[in-house]
Amino acid sequence: MKLQVVNSPFNEEQVKLLNELLPKLTGEQRVWLNGYLSAPLATIDSVVEEVTPITITKTVTILYGSQTGNSQGLAEKYASALKDNDVDVTISSLATFKPNNLKKVTNLLLIVSTHGEGDPPDQAIQFYEFLHSKRAPKLEHLHYSVLALGDSSYEFFCKTGKDFDEQFAKLGATLIVPRTDCDVDYDDTAAQWFSAVQQELLQQTDIAATSTTQNQLAQGGTTYSRKNPFYAEILENINLNGCGSNKETRHIELSIEGAGFHFEPGDSIGIQPDNDEKLVDALITALQFDPQTDVNVFEETLPLKDALQKKLEITVLSKPLLQKIGAYTVHQGFTKLLEDSNSWKDYAKGRDLLDVVHDFAPFIWDAQQFVGLLRKIPARLYSIASSQKANSEEVHLTIGKVSYETNGRQRLGVCSGSVAERIQIGDTLPIYVHKNPNFRLPEHEDIPIIMIGAGTGVAPYRAFLEEREELGVVGKAWLIFGDQHFVTDFLYQTDWQRWLASGTLSQMYVAFSRDTDRKIYVQHKIEENAVAFYEWLEQGAVIYVCGDEKSMAADVDATILRVIEQQGQKTPEEAKAFVNELKQQKRYQRDVY
Repeated sequence: MKLQVVNSPFNEEQVKLLNELLPKLTGEQRVWLNGYLSAPLATIDSVVEEVTPITITKTVTILYGSQTGNSQGLAEKYASALKDNDVDVTISSLATFKPNNLKKVTNLLLIVSTHGEGDPPDQAIQFYEFLHSKRAPKLEHLHYSVLALGDSSYEFFCKTGKDFDEQFAKLGATLIVPRTDCDVDYDDTAAQWFSAVQQELLQQTDIAATSTTQNQLAQGGTTYSRKNPFYAEILENINLNGCGSNKETRHIELSIEGAGFHFEPGDSIGIQPDNDEKLVDALITALQFDPQTDVNVFEETLPLKDALQKKLEITVLSKPLLQKIGAYTVHQGFTKLLEDSNSWKDYAKGRDLLDVVHDFAPFIWDAQQFVGLLRKIPARLYSIASSQKANSEEVHLTIGKVSYETNGRQRLGVCSGSVAERIQIGDTLPIYVHKNPNFRLPEHEDIPIIMIGAGTGVAPYRAFLEEREELGVVGKAWLIFGDQHFVTDFLYQTDWQRWLASGTLSQMYVAFSRDTDRKIYVQHKIEENAVAFYEWLEQGAVIYVCGDEKSMAADVDATILRVIEQQGQKTPEEAKAFVNELKQQKRYQRDVY
């Protein structure tokens, strides 16, 4: 558009100058000029030397549903970045946000993870159920966007985020930007989503915002992070199981001197593992590729062997990966495998890429096409088993070795196998701290705690009690621990005995499933002590559950529901509502995997 003398307050000479200048201005220069001209002048005759910043009137609500802390961490970073750009931000957990308040929200950013096989995280359950109920309000006024976190190795990848997105649309809400689904290596994808959201929200009001935000997000809260791990020296590597045990559980002590880490009981350590070199060599041989062929992965060029050993996941078969592989083979058996949901699941269980290459050759791919199908090796998270107050320069981990045989070949866990068989004292591990604000000791020391865990699920409770011992806390603390055999598998037995003697731990019940004809598990100990368990709940106790989600944690959850129903004389619906309320109040916290 050109200015004309007749439709502007400028004279002919001024119009000529403006028409020469305006087309040459960048977006940033236009914004600056707009702010400059709209700034209040101190006096009519004075020369203005300072520009009044443009005030952004946008209001944004950020809600998060988090099981292990990832969604919450992103929500807090993005809220801070928006506030730095003068956006009025409200941030809240789905556990504490009143669903009816959606009527008052104009711009909503929802960051939510998917837990297990497509379930919402514990703190999001009530909000999820409300939004999918008949009580959910119409939301024609609402503008929203969803960032969904998940793990593509699960069948129902990012299902919770997808469900929320679809339901908001059904209720009449309008997208700010389309939903983004993130895999376990979510940093870059999430940042791209937020950049798009921010651009829409700020609408050219502050062109410099994106670069500022990216710097903030890259810096994070510490020098060391998942993208920039600290190489921690191994000080101790002990097998906690006795001779003859079916298990191998490693107690690892790492030096964190100079790392600047800060963590609390309930947090985890992430380890960036490498794949087993023997498995990598076997895979390259089966593929008939040259291990020194250069490939590009994640904007880095390196030899194929290094890419497969240090960068790419080769041990997990997910449905998305198998579907991608299907484009490179005409093997009829592979096509049939993908047609039936049960067939691919049965095949994928316990197998890896080497099995696929052996079973369904030939493939019509080159090395670059092959690596392009693969995702990054996900970090492995392990609950911290020590208190930083008690061991300021160390962090302790409890790692169970994963070992099994499938299809005539012995398999090892990527990280646990390395720790158990290849890592020696004096070696280093690349690590970072993973915060988990949803698994925390009560703020008030006099609140009773009930800790339930099996196998390595006992690790965070060692940190809990070591912390309480260091602080001199003598309160009601109940541990229910389970494993296979008393003689060989009583992990950290002397620690528990010491804390029982000092009063740091007030009572402990153990369940060793293979010592009797009838298998006894931790849920049986809850039932045996149902009266005391419910009494503790009435006294305000916080329940903690840590361990395997599909078996132990699910059985414990069902048992707790039954105890509350029977001891509290409640209907099944009332017991379920009671448990959901415990979760909302953070009196029922789970760290399950």
